[in-house]
Amino acid sequence: MALSTIDPVCALVVIDLQKGIAPAGSPFDAVVERSAELADAFRRHGLPVILVNVDGVAPGRTETARIRPGTALPDGFADLVDELGARPGDLRVTKRRRSAFHDTGLDTLLRDHKVTQVVLTGVATGSGVESTARSAVDHGYHVVLATDAMDDPDAVIHEHSVRRVFPKLGETATTKEIIDMVEATR
Repeated sequence: MALSTIDPVCALVVIDLQKGIAPAGSPFDAVVERSAELADAFRRHGLPVILVNVDGVAPGRTETARIRPGTALPDGFADLVDELGARPGDLRVTKRRRSAFHDTGLDTLLRDHKVTQVVLTGVATGSGVESTARSAVDHGYHVVLATDAMDDPDAVIHEHSVRRVFPKLGETATTKEIIDMVEATR
């Protein structure tokens, strides 16, 4: 479903754009650039920007885990990429599972700021972004997925999430469409 509106209190939630996952010069540079553009637009209009990083993993075993449970992360792994241009007023959430809602207080933070809609960006599309989108729907938020401001190391998973899953969870739009609507409604 195409973007229909921006709620009066909409938050941008940027997932896992950190040095250990999306360093400068990585395939995720375009995702970082578009997420930064969205963050700048949200800040200009006084809308919350929530920067999420991950510094742990679920304890369960999987066949494809990049990081094994209990493994120490390299120094700086969880630091946000500089290109996001994080500001002191941005809100921060650190997660240890796929969803930014699981055991983080994100729902309380959003409700404290009277947020009714979230715009999601980041990596990986089929993991952190999709898990957070599913949780956002379960928590009752209107969900917008900035499909050109997210990516996945696996192109097939990315396409599946964008084309099959996300239209069932919320509205999809490009960075430009979202910024244009934010500008038009403020």
